[in-house]
Amino acid sequence: MTQSIVVQVGQCGNQIGCRFWDLALREHAAINKHGVYDEPLSSFFRNVDSRYDDPANIPVGGGKGKVKALKARAVLVDMEEGVVSEMMKGPLREVFDFRQHITDVSGSGNNWAVGHKMYGPQYREQLSDVIRRAAEFCDCLQCFFLIHSMGGGTGSGVGTYILNLLEEEYPDVYRFVTSVYPSAEDDVVTSPYNSVLAMRELTEHADCVLPVENQALVDIVNKISQALPPTKTGKRTYTSVLGSEAKQGSAISGGDGGVVKGKNERPFDTMNNIVANLLLNLTSSARFEGSLNVDLNEITMNLVPFPRLHYLVSSQTPLYALADINLPPRRLDQMFSDAFSRDNQLIRADPKHSLYLACALMVRGSVELSDIRRNIDRLKQQLHFIHWNTEGWKTGLCSVAPVGQPYSLLTLANNTCVSNSFTDLRQRFTRLYKRKAHIHHYTHVDGMEVGDFADSLESLDSIVAEYSELQQQMDRPPPSQPRLKVVT
Repeated sequence: MTQSIVVQVGQCGNQIGCRFWDLALREHAAINKHGVYDEPLSSFFRNVDSRYDDPANIPVGGGKGKVKALKARAVLVDMEEGVVSEMMKGPLREVFDFRQHITDVSGSGNNWAVGHKMYGPQYREQLSDVIRRAAEFCDCLQCFFLIHSMGGGTGSGVGTYILNLLEEEYPDVYRFVTSVYPSAEDDVVTSPYNSVLAMRELTEHADCVLPVENQALVDIVNKISQALPPTKTGKRTYTSVLGSEAKQGSAISGGDGGVVKGKNERPFDTMNNIVANLLLNLTSSARFEGSLNVDLNEITMNLVPFPRLHYLVSSQTPLYALADINLPPRRLDQMFSDAFSRDNQLIRADPKHSLYLACALMVRGSVELSDIRRNIDRLKQQLHFIHWNTEGWKTGLCSVAPVGQPYSLLTLANNTCVSNSFTDLRQRFTRLYKRKAHIHHYTHVDGMEVGDFADSLESLDSIVAEYSELQQQMDRPPPSQPRLKVVT
């Protein structure tokens, strides 16, 4: 059994990470009724006896059998201590190793340069030590999952610095990054700078990036709210998603495992829950058995045909915990249709009208392979695949469904529609950069130069150009192959 380490960076990364660990514990508890430390648990948790917390002191045969104390294979990083401190005092405090987090007090000031050029080198040795310590507890380390936001300073700056560090010190371990992109109405003025500067690092140093847009999450939450029965006041609001119509302690409400709960619940808690479920479904094959499990290396092998084009558009269905909301489950075929609709994408895009380079279907629950094949045959008539990969489907089937649901589906698509989001980001960046607004806040940091902006913009332009070139092939007939001449 392989193991993975989750690196949570910044406020957004740590809040999403906390939801992931809460939901993962619930899934394992639903399957592992007797609390036995087994291989599925070992993929993301380690078993700790407080008497032998140092691996050098664990006696022969130690760490087996009943679970003594679970510790998440997690590294928590934030240059403001508020969120991490709250987590270390919250209901999941026993799950996190206090030696596996790094915090400061001043924050990065929404400045990529402060995070990447100042805090990164300043904490390099400590970051290397805590990551090495987490890696030493793994028998077979396969992947790092980095969770961060692109708009702030710590998530974008320190997050991408850690990504570079992982590539340097663990070059053979996969680096999957979940990046939350700011919306056009983001309250951080410099978020376009931070996002574009960070994207250059993601393009060069990540194996696979799952972009998630804040505005897409807001749209999804509104959609869920509209689907719920009205409250007694006749209104469908965020609170109906977070509390009124959801059982307290449920996966969607924030519950006992979230950073906040009860009256303190906020709309972005449900947004964080959606991203956490993305990671939960992505890692299901690593955590549970299945008739057609998808290894993480198969995702990069099948979905990334060109090294730099490793940005995957994700969607999932259902978008809420069916056990917590009194709505009938969708029919299986409808679930597959929903996954390809615009409303279920975690970025604001419509992949149906763009070109697919490859697509993965990761199904969980009581679904037969014949059901998956039938729906592929039905859907591929509506989708546009590039001519040299018309059968570019990767399918996976994990036997363990999410808690309270008969089945679920996660789709990962290498689709040219992602370039639309990058084009919008480029426009917001250019509006600031052509006036050189706020540039001085970045260049006063040692090691940061004006040329970094131009280089990052050039990197983004090249990604958009590559996707655009591929998109143009959708409107052109495939090249005819010359017939072989038989020599007699």
